[in-house]
Parts: sequence; structure tokens; C-alpha cells
Amino acid sequence: MAQEIVRIGHSDLTARMFGACDAHVRAVENAFGVDIRNRSDAMGDTVLISGLDADRVRGAAIVMERLKDEAGRAEEIPEQRVSYLIGMVRDGRAEELSALDDSAICITSRGKPVRAKTVGQRKYVNAIAKNTIVLGVGPAGTGKTFLAVAMAVKALRAGEVSRIILTRPAIEAGEKLGFLPGDLQSKIDPYLRPLYDALYEMMGPENYAKLVEKQVIEVAPLAYMRGRTLDDSFIILDEAQNATPEQMKMFLTRLGFRSKAVVTGDLTQTDLPSGQKSGLAMAVKILAGIEDIFIHQFTDKDVVRHKLVQEIILAYERFERESRKPQAKQKKKEEGGK
Repeated sequence: MAQEIVRIGHSDLTARMFGACDAHVRAVENAFGVDIRNRSDAMGDTVLISGLDADRVRGAAIVMERLKDEAGRAEEIPEQRVSYLIGMVRDGRAEELSALDDSAICITSRGKPVRAKTVGQRKYVNAIAKNTIVLGVGPAGTGKTFLAVAMAVKALRAGEVSRIILTRPAIEAGEKLGFLPGDLQSKIDPYLRPLYDALYEMMGPENYAKLVEKQVIEVAPLAYMRGRTLDDSFIILDEAQNATPEQMKMFLTRLGFRSKAVVTGDLTQTDLPSGQKSGLAMAVKILAGIEDIFIHQFTDKDVVRHKLVQEIILAYERFERESRKPQAKQKKKEEGGK
């Protein structure tokens, strides 16, 4: 029988580690086939992990150590977070978890620290810090936009840039804009709402409004970027999968001195007309390997929303793979007949 001991200390940490009705511990036990017991002595609480397989026991101990760290930082540990830690350890990527340090990217208007929650997110944040242009590509819920805004706010507060510019292609608005009520700003606001929400979270509505008035922050459709040179700015292009190749080239060539650009998008959610190529997809191919440009690929493991979001993404990926098989067979059959 193999055993590992994780010393916790205070009982409050133990309660957060174990989760409501010991849900977190049961998840670890089921994943690694081990038994986890809590014991108390003069030194405080201790977790005893036992099982027949030493490697599995060690894996469970690593997860419990990480949960101890998480419990020290948060009032509650989400179920999705536990699943993520278990998955990383079972995939043999436990060493990568050391990249998840306690450092905060920035502090929100409500005093809440913004941190990278996955290894993929930490690599993304580090890439933004080190490179002039970063393309963050991946599924919904991975924090692509939110973390980019956090890095922009951090750069502004540190005096590294003098303004933040956030933009999106309003591709859905093509024919519908004229039917929406209000002036042009009112018509395009719905397409920019996710960017507003991220900035409100970081800065608070009042501070955000003051900075907009001073033109320190600008949120505008991608079309407004044409003909401009953006110096001393942190620029974010969101939903870039909906930019055409021409728009993408236009945006990337707006970059000026002392500026940084982050491009985010999900290539599986393109709203461009049928047959129209995505500028983001082309940029990923064209810009690969260029110095000071980093292309970061998020995966379903980086999803930090509800656990069902991850399951939905995987289900769609399986469906798309299965759908492509008949097409590939048909194409091969046609080529063989020629």
C-alpha cells in the first residue's frame, strides 16, 4: 500500500480544499483510484492519501497540494478548477503547473486580483508581455479578450502606453445597421458590448467614462482604424475571425512606435459570408515564424467558464471530425476515378 501525506494546517483550508460535501476530494479519489482521509493533530489538519499504485497516489497528492494553494487564495474553489488540475496531472503535465504563480496581472475596480487560471493562460499573458504582436486563437471561454484587456490596463497604469484602443469587426451589422434605432454610436454599441464589459470590470464605470472622455480609451469598429497610425498604444482586435484578409492587413499595419497589439478570435465561430476567407486564419499562416510576433493556441483545457462549455466545445469538435470523413472519402473516390 502506497501512501502520501499533505500537511494543511488550518481547518478552514481543509474545508475549502474538500469542497461542499467533500465533492473535490471525491473527484480526486475517483480520478486516481485512491483513498483520501483527513486527520487532525497538534500541528493542524493533515491529508493522508493511500492506494495500491504509487504513481496514482503521487498524482493525487500533487492535486491536493495545488488545491491547498488554491484554498489559500480563494474563498471557494470552482469544480471546473479541480477538473483542470486533475486533467493536467493525469496527462503527465504536472510540472507545467509550476508556471501558475500567485502573481496578479492587475487589480479590478472592486479590488479583485486578475490571475491566469490555466497554464495556457499564463503562457498567453507572458507572450503579451514579451512580444509586440500576439495572436490569441482558441475556443470561447478561454479568457482571450479578458486577459488582453487586463494586460492593456496594466500597461496603461504602469505608463508603458498612453492609451488603450479596442476594436471589433461589426460583420453582423452589414445590412442590419440601418434598421437599428439611434445614431451610429447606438447602432454599433451592441457589437462592442463585450469590450465595454471587460473595461468596466477592470476600471469601474465612472473611471472608464472619464478616460473615454479624455480619449485615453477608445472603443470603435474595425472600419474606424483605416488610415490611422497608432503610436504609444495598446491595441486589441477582438473577434478577429470575422475580419477579412484585407481588414486584417489594414489593422496590423496601423501599428506605430511604442505600441503593442493583441488579436483574439475563434476560428470555429466565423460569421463571414460563405466562401469568404477569414483574415485571422490567413494571418496565423502568414505571420508564423516572424520575430516579435507570437501565435498562441488555446485549447479546451483553457476554458474557465462553466464545465459544460468545455463539453460543448469537445462535442462540436467530434461532430466536425466525423462530418469531414465522408467528404474526404468522396474526394478520394473522385480523384481515383480521374
